[in-house]
Amino acid sequence: MTAVSQIDSRGKLRHLLTTEGLGAELITDILDIADSFLPEDNQPPKKVPLLRGTTVVNLFFEPSTRTRTTFELAAKRLSADVLNMQMEHSSKNKGEDDLDTLFTLQAMGADVFVIRHPENGAAAYFAEHAAKHVAILNAGDGSHAHPTQALLDCFTIRRHKQKFAGLAVAIVGDVRHSRVAHSNIHALKALGVTDIRIIAPPPLMLEDPVGMGITPCNNLAEGIDGADVVMGLRLQHERMHHERLPSVAEYHRDFGLTPATLKNLKPDAIIMHPGPINRGVEIDPEVAYGPQSVILEQVRNGIAIRMAVMAMIAGAGNRAA
Repeated sequence: MTAVSQIDSRGKLRHLLTTEGLGAELITDILDIADSFLPEDNQPPKKVPLLRGTTVVNLFFEPSTRTRTTFELAAKRLSADVLNMQMEHSSKNKGEDDLDTLFTLQAMGADVFVIRHPENGAAAYFAEHAAKHVAILNAGDGSHAHPTQALLDCFTIRRHKQKFAGLAVAIVGDVRHSRVAHSNIHALKALGVTDIRIIAPPPLMLEDPVGMGITPCNNLAEGIDGADVVMGLRLQHERMHHERLPSVAEYHRDFGLTPATLKNLKPDAIIMHPGPINRGVEIDPEVAYGPQSVILEQVRNGIAIRMAVMAMIAGAGNRAA
């Protein structure tokens, strides 16, 4: 749990840095608000004035497609002004410190910073130094946390399963380096999921899964047996150092989500992936876009979840004075 409080004195969201420590009631509130923002089938997206007069800055120190664009769309649908910072073209290349970037943009009137950063704890560091009226939303920090991804995953699961108690969720792949996995484990446990399995080769396994109340497994067929949800993960090569991994072909054979490896999957199980997808490594396209996949639905739901979080934190009357 971060030392910077995510909750203000009124019990409201002040920042969103991690799912760790968020209770079931608060997570459920976020999911319920997201439901209200999700367009009906074949209906245009909803646009509301909740963030009119608010400036949202997407401050991404790492590449992103889904997270950055869905945050941008979410902010615009809430009527905010949006600034997308391309850090490779910023004064960071001239040696400007990250905090100086924050202070400069605060001076321009920024109210909300959506931050992706390669270092663990970066979002909390920004929150610690942000002005009193400024909110920080973690869009992924190192291998630590990606809270809105976990929330949109939980939102997607709830829309398909209508509950969390009694579900079996299998997370497959590079769990050790995955901020998505870490945030999902905290959120799912808070919501009452007691059967969480992580399936990975030993170098990519969490250090103490049993101590966390999670079932580790090195065999894909065993791990997904009876699962209601199967969540694939990308190999995080950029965060690996000395791990000895099998070849890509061996990894795909043993842990890839393919029609063959999923042949005994429950017919009503759903298949998830946070993206980006490495075809032919952790998942085959026939699975990623097959009838049990909800991967594109996750992307759509990400807009509603990010609208919900920003509305809760920065909506009219919600920001700290």
